Amino acid sequence: MSLHALSTEEADLLAVVRDLGQTRIAPRAADDEAAGRFPREVFDELAALGLTGLPFPADVGGGEGSVRLSLLVLEELARASLAVGMGMSVHHLATWAITTFATPEQRARLVPELVSGRVLGAYALSEPAAGSDAAALATRARRDGDTYRLTGTKAWVTHGGIADRYVVMARTGEEGAGGISAFVVDADQPGLEVATPERKMGLAASPTAQLHLDDAPVPADRLLGGAEGRGFAIAMAALDGGRLGIAACAVGLAQAALDQASAYAVDREQFGRPIADFQGVGFLLADMATRTEAARQLTLAAAELRDRAARDGSRAPTVDGHPEARAITRAAAMSKLTATDAAMQTTSDAVQVLGGVGYTRDFPVERYLREAKVLQILEGTNQIQRLVIARHLAADDR
Repeated sequence: MSLHALSTEEADLLAVVRDLGQTRIAPRAADDEAAGRFPREVFDELAALGLTGLPFPADVGGGEGSVRLSLLVLEELARASLAVGMGMSVHHLATWAITTFATPEQRARLVPELVSGRVLGAYALSEPAAGSDAAALATRARRDGDTYRLTGTKAWVTHGGIADRYVVMARTGEEGAGGISAFVVDADQPGLEVATPERKMGLAASPTAQLHLDDAPVPADRLLGGAEGRGFAIAMAALDGGRLGIAACAVGLAQAALDQASAYAVDREQFGRPIADFQGVGFLLADMATRTEAARQLTLAAAELRDRAARDGSRAPTVDGHPEARAITRAAAMSKLTATDAAMQTTSDAVQVLGGVGYTRDFPVERYLREAKVLQILEGTNQIQRLVIARHLAADDR
């Protein structure tokens, strides 16, 4: 469902994605999770449909789809498999950062492979000692002729070890946000090593790992933004889109939990009738459905703000001072906060509806619950989202 009617082409694309999700992706999700196996071949299929490049410009091979349409696609993918939906969201995040802040030469050289899906993207901002306080990162980039020598450790990198290309934030100047720059680093870069993937509560099919950079000589023409010192602004602008992507994935996960709980409640009989007929269960389902739809509509409303900024000609609203920049950042934070909290509660309620079997791996709702938790943490914890929202409210009142 969306705030506005979909065009015929948009509706047809979503129908194809939904069918692929339910017939090809969802049936393998539990096995991929149990095996800790990233489904790269699924991404090849999605690339063939143009989804890896859906929201990007035609001049780099993209589909020029709206943010709204892209988020609806992410929702459908996450409804089938959060590992796939979140993987596409991260790929879009990294690709957007490069597409938006690259020079014309960099765009022509680096972006088409990402848009086509031949190259999988990832984003490396956080560090072991710089998570929520991203401006405190310690990875260094030292200029050495035509290269930058990168040294340090990046942490919590989704697609760590399987990505082909990383957007890496490193310090080129003074302490604080103003000394950070952004680089495009290929996975086969000498001096780059990937640590053993983290052992996580869920999302084993989506590897998360540290990157170790040991005096890695990255070519100077891989610096994004046209100058040193723009990295933190690039990171924050990219995170607006990343948070919307995670919000859409959270809506998809919540919808999957609601689907499972509703179907089970209709089929399961106790005391001579379906448990869906009992008020205690029916009210749980009603709250789950309302919470999921509210998160969906808030996320789509935020997407419309970003689409409007793009139509007005600002491709980097947060960085370039677009008049809607503050509204976009606040709406993205609200969407991520609301949708991920909704996913956490809805997946928990789904386990409750299924009762004892919901706590077993015979049904996917226990996996949904484990997966939902991380959505409240990544792309900025929900406490950080509240901080962002509160700061914007205070600034607006001054």
